[in-house]
Amino acid sequence: VLGTDAAGATAQSDRGTLALSAASNFTLGGADLAFGGLGSASAALTQVGSVDLSTIAGANLAISVLDGALSQVSSIRAGLGAVQNRFESTISNLSVTSENLSAARSRILDADFAMETAALTRAQILQQAGVAILAQANALPQNVLALLQ
Repeated sequence: VLGTDAAGATAQSDRGTLALSAASNFTLGGADLAFGGLGSASAALTQVGSVDLSTIAGANLAISVLDGALSQVSSIRAGLGAVQNRFESTISNLSVTSENLSAARSRILDADFAMETAALTRAQILQQAGVAILAQANALPQNVLALLQ
């Protein structure tokens, strides 16, 4: 509690709720609070239940407390939105990478059927030509023997 003579000032904390009361006016200040690296919020009066709404000053204080709470919620939502956008970007990037990897793997593993059929036909023709030449080579000595008889 800053800016008070502390006469009759009390502070109670229960499960994250801070209740302040004092006999005179006081000013609040505090350290920065962080939420998972998503930004910081200033420690301030956060409980509207202890504010007297029957006076204009109390109502204005309640409005400023609510404005501060809304501002904190907005900045946390903005931080979460930024994290969500980064996740969506990463998911999109990984999806494109996966699709590209799958296409590259397919190009490597899939056979070009026209080219493979042409290569098979070529090999069969070469094999048949080799068999024909071998048959002619085997027939040549027999033809020579037939001429000698």
